[in-house]
Amino acid sequence: MAEQYKGVPEGASAVIPRLVCRDVEAQIEFCCEALGAVEALRRPGPDGRAAHAMLKFGHAMLMLEAEWPTLPSRAPNTDGSSPVVIYLYVEDVDATVERALKRGGKLVVPVETHFWGDRMGWIQDPAGHMWTIATRVEVTTEDQRRERWSKTMAEKS
Repeated sequence: MAEQYKGVPEGASAVIPRLVCRDVEAQIEFCCEALGAVEALRRPGPDGRAAHAMLKFGHAMLMLEAEWPTLPSRAPNTDGSSPVVIYLYVEDVDATVERALKRGGKLVVPVETHFWGDRMGWIQDPAGHMWTIATRVEVTTEDQRRERWSKTMAEKS
C-alpha cells in the first residue's frame, strides 16, 4: 500500500495529470473506448457541455479540462507537437493501439519490444495529446538493462 501524503484526499494520487481539451466530451469517449479509462466524474460548463472530467486507469487518475479564456493553459498545438506524453500501461498494447487507431488516433511510433522489457508504441489521440502505450512483457534486472542499453548505443555509433 502506497504511503498517503498529508493534504491528499483519500483515494487520490499525489500527482494527477490534467489534459486541456477543446472538446472534453470527445476526449472522455476516446479515453474510455480506446484506452480503457473509467469515467469517475463529469462537470458541465456554462454551455452545458462537459468542462471537467476525472478518469481512472486502475488506481491512476487523469483530469480533463476545457480551455478557459482566463487561464493560460491551452489544448495541444494543431501542428501535432506536444510537450507532454502520458505513459500508460495496459494489459495488451497491440489491442489497445489498434482500438486507438480505429477511433481516430494516429500512430507516431510503431509498437515494438524495448530493451527494458516493455512492448510499447506511441499514438496521438484525435485531440492532439501524445500517449505512450505499453505492456510489460519481460521483467529485467538493472544489469540486463545496462548491458542492453550499452549494446544499443554501440550499434548506433
